[in-house]
Amino acid sequence: MVITAATRVLAGAGVASPRVDAELLTAHVLGVSRSRLLTAPPPDAAQCAEIDRLVAARRTRIPLQHLTGTAPFYGHEFEVGPGVFVPRFETELLVEWALQHVPGEKTRIVDLCGGSGAIAVAVAQQQSEVYCVEQSPAALRWLRRNVARLAPDVRVVEGDATDPAVLRGLDGTVDLVLSNPPYVPEGAPVDVEVAVHDPHDAVFAGADGLALMPGLVGRATDLLRPGGWLGIEHDDTQGASLPELIRATGRFDAVTDHRDLAGRPRFVTGRRMAD
Repeated sequence: MVITAATRVLAGAGVASPRVDAELLTAHVLGVSRSRLLTAPPPDAAQCAEIDRLVAARRTRIPLQHLTGTAPFYGHEFEVGPGVFVPRFETELLVEWALQHVPGEKTRIVDLCGGSGAIAVAVAQQQSEVYCVEQSPAALRWLRRNVARLAPDVRVVEGDATDPAVLRGLDGTVDLVLSNPPYVPEGAPVDVEVAVHDPHDAVFAGADGLALMPGLVGRATDLLRPGGWLGIEHDDTQGASLPELIRATGRFDAVTDHRDLAGRPRFVTGRRMAD
């Protein structure tokens, strides 16, 4: 009954997945996984009151992950909240591609625009050396907490991901550069949760969403060794424009755009050519 009532409230508020959110909030309060709800004891009065409070907050479109305090990503639970972009399932496709391109020997990886640290933590392997670059002070607080808890060997770097001075000592030595940067065009329609609660600078990037891309591609070009790989997530309107931007540098071959499970352009990859 609690979940049914919560689902009704969230559906009326326009939440995209009301039943799932109602179950996840209930599971959070009960301290069980969503899959254990059927066998969990019913909530007591205090737990019902807490579920009602969280549902009322979710009804105002506060992100589910801000209410539970965590976001799942590639088998990990990341701490998230105001000031940091909540990692999305779609980005796991970039991680899966990246792990297929990790050389057998010790690998050096750079994650530009690291946010919560989701990509950096997910690709960290026993034989890898991973650097995660982030500029936002608010995001850095979440990034450092996640790295300390989940992958303490990841090296957090505070700085502008497009600045040639950042990680200059690694130029020409990196095997993989990955990025999930701001890429949504200004004015594009987005969910209330994104428009109000995700950091604006972590989502939007100019009229076409490509404002940061030349700087990111330029920085990746310098960081990568010949034969190293670049992977950048992008907006579904940029499936042609971003690959063309990368090809136009004359520094990458095998430039390929990849689609997500819904068939939408999602991320682009390319291999650094020798100078």
